[in-house]
Amino acid sequence: MKIKVGVYSFTCCEGCIVVLIETLNKKFDDWTRKIDFVDFRTLKPYTGVHKTDIAFVEGAISTESELRKIKEIRKKTKKLVAFGSGAVSGYPSDQRNKFGPKKLKKISADLKKFKQIDKVSPLKRFVKVDDFLDGCPITEKEVITKVEGYLKNA
Repeated sequence: MKIKVGVYSFTCCEGCIVVLIETLNKKFDDWTRKIDFVDFRTLKPYTGVHKTDIAFVEGAISTESELRKIKEIRKKTKKLVAFGSGAVSGYPSDQRNKFGPKKLKKISADLKKFKQIDKVSPLKRFVKVDDFLDGCPITEKEVITKVEGYLKNA
């Protein structure tokens, strides 16, 4: 039986997704015999959040819709992996949190228009995170080590 995997991206540059795609250039045949990528908008059309065994989540949470979606992902996955610095610590997307009152006042209309929450935050502020891969971006070697570790334990 294949492991059901979802790959999701929130507020970030998507550099970790690029590293994952580059890793798949080397590992695609081997991994797709063992993994069913049920949600991965880079590989197939997004049709909603599905039940997964593992969810790799990249990026920080900055909007109301992202907050709702990360909670849905958490409910539908057995293991949630924070994927990259944005998901692990909020950085670099959380730099908005350091803006002074003058700057925040200047951008407040845009924050409201785009339904931004008060603080850009890592995943762990909102949901239980089971594992993580830190880095901006993560490395191919770390992706291979982590994914193959999950495949051995499946």
